[in-house]
Amino acid sequence: MAGRSSNATSTRDRLLLAAGQLLHEADGGAVSTRAICERAGVQAPTLYHHFGSKQGLLDAVVNYGFTQYVQAPETGGDPVARIREGWDRHVAYGLENPAFYVLLYGQIEPGVPCNLTSSAEAMLLELFTPLARAGRLRVEATEAARQFAAANSGVTLSLIAQPEGARDLAMSAQVRDSVLAGLLTDGPAAGSSTGALAVALSTALEDDVDALTTTERQLLREWLHRLAS
Repeated sequence: MAGRSSNATSTRDRLLLAAGQLLHEADGGAVSTRAICERAGVQAPTLYHHFGSKQGLLDAVVNYGFTQYVQAPETGGDPVARIREGWDRHVAYGLENPAFYVLLYGQIEPGVPCNLTSSAEAMLLELFTPLARAGRLRVEATEAARQFAAANSGVTLSLIAQPEGARDLAMSAQVRDSVLAGLLTDGPAAGSSTGALAVALSTALEDDVDALTTTERQLLREWLHRLAS
């Protein structure tokens, strides 16, 4: 069993290495399943066995690269400052690794969710949730994370498409702050709008699951969602 496990790991690593090398050599161009398998010395069914599809393999390669900058949010500190810093790290990584970045965000399959996008939104959710709980969000935390992640990737792709010497990095900061301004209220719950207070109560409802029955929670959550919208 040990030898078999070691061989499987070696095959998986060869596929990852082959895909990474070919992506680098393609400089943003397409990479075929056949080329990856030939470089790794395996047949196509082996690739599908380990990764499910070519996109699954490419996502795994990109995931390896993204671990260089994607960090789980640390506890404490100002969540808004960490959200801004995360945006800037995201843009910087995309500009430093354009082939990997375009592979993930520029060549996604229609209707197929991207695991890395989901991971990024989950990390943002951890930062937006305390803001929602404090009455500082105009929308629910999940929606704030979705909007922020979408804007972040859109700006990064736009900058990658510009000539390297003409990239307007100030635009990135402007869009970042504009998106945050649209998501955040001016102050804590005491000065928040009805929608922000509804978001705060909805978030608190998720923390105290025993206070109401399942039906009552669902009904209250629907009302709060309407107020937040």
